[in-house]
Amino acid sequence: MPTDTARDLALTWGLKSQGSELAQRLFNERIAPRLKVPPSKPGCVPLTSKLCESADIESDWFLYWCHQLRMAPIYHRKVWEDCFALQVISECDLLRPGVRAISFGVGSEPLPSLLAREGVSVLATDLPPDAPAAAEWIATDQHGSAARLFRPDIVDREAFDRLVAFRALDMNQIPPDLAGQFDLCWSLCALEHVGTTDLAMRFVLKSMQCLRPGGIAVHTTEFNLSSNARTLTSGPTVLFTRFQIEHLVEELQAAGHEVFAVNYSPGSAPLDQYVDLPPFPNSALTTVSPFLLSVPQAPHLRLALGGYVTTSIGLVVRRGGVVSAASARNATTESG
Repeated sequence: MPTDTARDLALTWGLKSQGSELAQRLFNERIAPRLKVPPSKPGCVPLTSKLCESADIESDWFLYWCHQLRMAPIYHRKVWEDCFALQVISECDLLRPGVRAISFGVGSEPLPSLLAREGVSVLATDLPPDAPAAAEWIATDQHGSAARLFRPDIVDREAFDRLVAFRALDMNQIPPDLAGQFDLCWSLCALEHVGTTDLAMRFVLKSMQCLRPGGIAVHTTEFNLSSNARTLTSGPTVLFTRFQIEHLVEELQAAGHEVFAVNYSPGSAPLDQYVDLPPFPNSALTTVSPFLLSVPQAPHLRLALGGYVTTSIGLVVRRGGVVSAASARNATTESG
């Protein structure tokens, strides 16, 4: 059947408009009235490793961290990733002076500024700018640098300069001098861009070596809601199936680490069933709409990507006190 571009674009914009209207109504009913008073710091939820859900967006902990980050509490998985990571960090008592943290694929995240405000020392890393894979991130203004990480609305310059450092680093080649140096490491939707799902899983395992025993890792990545068998295993963006996540959990446990139990529930609320379609608005890109229509800000908890429906999953791992000899040999071999 021949394609009808105008029809497809009109259907996409119609669906986006309906989703935007639903999200705005839910926001006005469930979130906006609670924003009249600054939210109080939440206690322990407690969070586990889990999928992004609309119920999280409407939670007290999510609203609190959005307020701290100076971000609008919208139904968007990227905002969820920032808030999920911060709630985990807070629950693990790592949001305090003396804590040392490392971030991978940091881009322009606000977390380094917020952690520095609380006295945490942060080593933020991103791809070397001359790496071939960095070209696209630079072109879309998503590549990290020390200058881009400073958020004056969150932290003062003196604290930021004293506590935040930046280092160019390839996630596929974590240098050995970082081993055992940190209490916390995190990456937010970065590991799915390292080339393949196998490389991404190897990164998670190797990132644990940066932690001291008992240290916490928080990683978010793409989760395939469509299939547990077929997925994107290589390319600019890979998607993890539940089977692959379970395999990664087994690998982490075999290396002596504790993985916080994974909740695979996708949620059942209306916005948990809504799938956003491309094009996805990005402040760094110009989006041309059909018939000169404006791009609706549709809810973005689930999206169509590469022929699959995907969302974000957050994994929380505590480093064990002892790493097996086999894991140490493998790490040495891979570093070489």
